[in-house]
Amino acid sequence: MKYFVRPDSIVREIWGKADTILFIFAGAAAEFSLNKAVDWLYFTGKLPADPIGRLFSTVGYAKQIIFSEEDKAHAAIDRMRIIHSGVEANRGHVIPDWAYRDVLYMLIHYSITSFELLERKLTQEEKEEILSVFLKVGNRMGIPSLPKTFEEWLDSHEVQLKEDLIKSDFTADLYKQYKKHLGKLRYQVLLKVQSRIAPQKVLDLLALKPSNILPVALCGYKICRRLQLDSMLKSLLLPQKYQPQIAQLNEH
Repeated sequence: MKYFVRPDSIVREIWGKADTILFIFAGAAAEFSLNKAVDWLYFTGKLPADPIGRLFSTVGYAKQIIFSEEDKAHAAIDRMRIIHSGVEANRGHVIPDWAYRDVLYMLIHYSITSFELLERKLTQEEKEEILSVFLKVGNRMGIPSLPKTFEEWLDSHEVQLKEDLIKSDFTADLYKQYKKHLGKLRYQVLLKVQSRIAPQKVLDLLALKPSNILPVALCGYKICRRLQLDSMLKSLLLPQKYQPQIAQLNEH
């Protein structure tokens, strides 16, 4: 049986844990708000109406790709492209290739930074494995001019951050929606997580300074995780109606 991502891949370890996935999308929530193509997410209205629900639907697609046999993963990627084509037809415009590439780069960057914050430093070989997996996704989607090595990706990522991000009215509105749907306490936790995993360009645009409290809090959280009390803490960090989806994040 041929899998899209081999069973012993570091990518499966990263995307097989609810903690890491939630951190990945906390970081992506920051960068999405600044992306020059964020208006596409407003066109359907789904992201501002329910940003957390949108997160879990996106997670579902990502996990389906990472933990599936190759043919099923290809089918999931093809469905994503078809869905986006439908949105393009309704709007009468084409989503630019760089917007797809930017999302791919977010998944690569936050997979690395989230795992390293929560677990341990990754080896160079593991980072290259992460890049390789997401490049397979990008190539299947037909995204052109993708980097071939990790060093090329680092350079390309720096250029992307400089060229494709801007603070706009969409940024302010999305953060307003994050606060509305999370509540004040959970919103503050979101900001602290973002401050430790987002690239410096994102932090500068959002005026976020790296939290000194979060590393200490994570030490306590890891102790709770060893004592199997982490599910209780997760229930405090996201609204109750999303608890079933949180539990499913550990399933694969």
